[in-house]
Amino acid sequence: MENVVIIGAGAAGMTAAIYAARANLEPLVIEGMQPGGQLTTTTEVENYPGFPDGIDGTEMMDKFKAQATRFGTKYLEYDAVEKVDFSQRPYKLKMMVGEDIEAKTVIIATGATAKYLGIESEQTFMGRGVSACATCDGAFYKDVPIVVVGGGDTACEEAIFLTRFASKVYLVHRRDELRASKIMAERATTHEKIEMVWDSTIDEILGDNTGVTGVRVKNVKTDDLREIECAGYFSAIGHKPNTDAFVGQLEMDEVGYLIADGVKTKYEGVYAAGDVSDAIYRQAVTAAGTGCAAALEAERYLEAQEG
Repeated sequence: MENVVIIGAGAAGMTAAIYAARANLEPLVIEGMQPGGQLTTTTEVENYPGFPDGIDGTEMMDKFKAQATRFGTKYLEYDAVEKVDFSQRPYKLKMMVGEDIEAKTVIIATGATAKYLGIESEQTFMGRGVSACATCDGAFYKDVPIVVVGGGDTACEEAIFLTRFASKVYLVHRRDELRASKIMAERATTHEKIEMVWDSTIDEILGDNTGVTGVRVKNVKTDDLREIECAGYFSAIGHKPNTDAFVGQLEMDEVGYLIADGVKTKYEGVYAAGDVSDAIYRQAVTAAGTGCAAALEAERYLEAQEG
């Protein structure tokens, strides 16, 4: 029986672990298949307090984990929660690989996953030129042109990062202006290596047995088709909350984000933290804040139960 089980090892989950561990609750973190969460796909984090010169996302999460480990956090690696049963206590977590887990409290910090357009050719060339993680795969595209699709901060950041490697980056957006914050939009649109492809959508990803060779884009105003030669295609169109394991157990909105009162779900001792329940801010610092809150709530709940 675990006092606190934290599902997810991103900014929210690791902050929750730090607080729960310092309270001598010996939390168990289920790291899942992407330890470190979305920050591990971020190049340089410039907006997290305490790092005036910025910090690599993976390095930041390594520091989070080292801090949580220092206070006695336990980890379950290479496994994920398949489904949960919150209908009775202790709460039960069915694992995909290992044995089921019972917990007095559960903090859900499973975050969100990058979305793709859903066209068949994305799947055809997945891992052979199609990606949603510039920091994971950018180095494979040295001195070749690549395409990024999207119009928000994520798309701008991915495009800018990829200019470190690519000979040219085409940023394809369906409108004639970016949705990104002003500073990110300006950085992208004025970058000498980035060419904007306005009012356009991806019609098809082109390739052969070697992988991606180009994309065909369609102008939404004229229906004209254009082929762009490239060796890589990066999707940067948003994220889907990782909540499949909680369907039928917890309340969600139409997209799949968990609905919580602060961090509290409808079950006592079950909390939601970070991007899994945040459709608005989706920042590392807000995720960390809710991770802290969830751990404090779990501590208070356990104290009340013991009292």
